Amino acid sequence: MRLPVLFLSLPGLALAGTAHAEGQLNIFNWGEYTNPELIEKFEKTYGVEVTITDFDSNDTALAKARQGGNDFDIVVPSSTFVPIWIAEGLLMETRPDQMENFHNMDPRWIDVSFDPGRHYTVPWQWGTTGVVVDTEVYKGDPNTSSIVLDPPAELVGKINVVPEMGDVMTLAILAEGGESCTDDMEVLKRVHEKLVAAKPKWLAMDYASVEKFTGGDYAAGLIWSGGGMRIRLEAPRFVYGYPREGYPIWMDNVAVLKSAPNAENARLFQNFIMDPENAALISAYARYANGIAGSEAFMPEDMREAPEIVIPAEFVGMGEFTPPCSPDINELYTRIWTDLLK
Repeated sequence: MRLPVLFLSLPGLALAGTAHAEGQLNIFNWGEYTNPELIEKFEKTYGVEVTITDFDSNDTALAKARQGGNDFDIVVPSSTFVPIWIAEGLLMETRPDQMENFHNMDPRWIDVSFDPGRHYTVPWQWGTTGVVVDTEVYKGDPNTSSIVLDPPAELVGKINVVPEMGDVMTLAILAEGGESCTDDMEVLKRVHEKLVAAKPKWLAMDYASVEKFTGGDYAAGLIWSGGGMRIRLEAPRFVYGYPREGYPIWMDNVAVLKSAPNAENARLFQNFIMDPENAALISAYARYANGIAGSEAFMPEDMREAPEIVIPAEFVGMGEFTPPCSPDINELYTRIWTDLLK
């Protein structure tokens, strides 16, 4: 059993330090993203019963929170959405920067643009958005966004694209020589044309399961790095590619809802996952890096040098951490996205 967790005294922040906090914790997280072993360990350590509810996109999670009437304590938004949650007053300022385990956080992820100094959020996992390709179907270079934006003949009608506006738009903008959150209308015109022309060559826009790829339904796709690794482990014929035209880097983060009925248990959970052993459990399940220094020592052996986790040196400089875009920019992108979904 771990030692009791202690929080520094802050205005309005009660001490949460009993080894058996008891009660409940309700987590609202992406589907297939929460390791049951992590939850079991937390429950046993603190005597807390955890319930997990899945969401399938940032937009879905935000809409549910805006609607209210839920019992969620914790939500796991992506970095580009965190400022929206904060600006709308949906999150509690839990001050992770003053929690016991904060010293374990990798310095790279402390003074982030979406939550400077970490007053609201704790890293859950981070990764990249790239392409996955069945090398038995396509023998060419997988490290290009043209796999999905201008598909080769072998892949036409065999591609799935994850339906996340931010990822798709960023990939297309970078491919057209633009920058993240650009308002350059010439670039956006080209992006619109490229995406509309590409969509008929895709089979689906879905949060596809690993089995859809390994079973042969899809031969390629725009996917998140952890998904690419899970596919490769099941079917080694697949490879994960880093588009040389540029690709998004993102981070999902654990935040506490301002309406949380079990706020103290939620704070306990934020501190709990900043322990390297516990962060490693998160990564072992979904196959992403986590942002907690020292967790590598507890990672599964097959993750320590995995190309989907450890970005190959030649592609490091091509990735771009996706910043939050302004409401005006998001409105422009939403128009393109809405047209694409027709």
